[in-house]
Amino acid sequence: MSKPITIALVDDYDVVLLGVAHIIDRYRDRVLIAEIDTNKPLHDSVDIVLYDSFAQPESDHDEIGVLVKNPNARHVVVYTWTFHPDLIERAKEQGVRGYLSKALPARDLVAALERVHAGELVISDPPGRVRPNPGLDWPGRGEGLSDRESEILALITQGLGNAEVATRTYLSPNTIKSYIRTIYRKIDVASRTQAVLWGVDHGFSPDHRRIDHWRGGP
Repeated sequence: MSKPITIALVDDYDVVLLGVAHIIDRYRDRVLIAEIDTNKPLHDSVDIVLYDSFAQPESDHDEIGVLVKNPNARHVVVYTWTFHPDLIERAKEQGVRGYLSKALPARDLVAALERVHAGELVISDPPGRVRPNPGLDWPGRGEGLSDRESEILALITQGLGNAEVATRTYLSPNTIKSYIRTIYRKIDVASRTQAVLWGVDHGFSPDHRRIDHWRGGP
């Protein structure tokens, strides 16, 4: 029997990565999580780094480039909702070996990671208007925010303006304004300052820690 693939999960938000970890945990005979990193450099040598794009600088690929060049990472895979052709091409040019949709059922996500580990370049079909994998999590979910609304509030909480949020998410400025109006209504605030303060109080600031040996992993 072959050994399970080792995975590191990378994003700035604990709650996001823990949701992904719980999805993958159901397949521990095939995939083992070695570490979970929020704003920490990769520490262990792993087969695959799964880079969750939630509120991350996917559009400029700085962090992705650092991961691809890290000798501890055999392959880098992006886990995302955003399937703009330019993003996919730039990811491939940087050396990313997988570009996977957050709409994938857990079994398909694990199968895609196995294909990457076997040497394939794996690009998911664009997700379209579908719901995320039910095991995923994000800040503000309990308060009724969708994953995309949560991501936009996280970017606002980080201090980005509307134009920067639009660039980061590959959405139009008008779409961002529409999301922001909905977010204000759901969290019962009337201004950007109030929204940022609410975000800080409800887990929308980036975390800074590493979880090694997740649930007895390597």
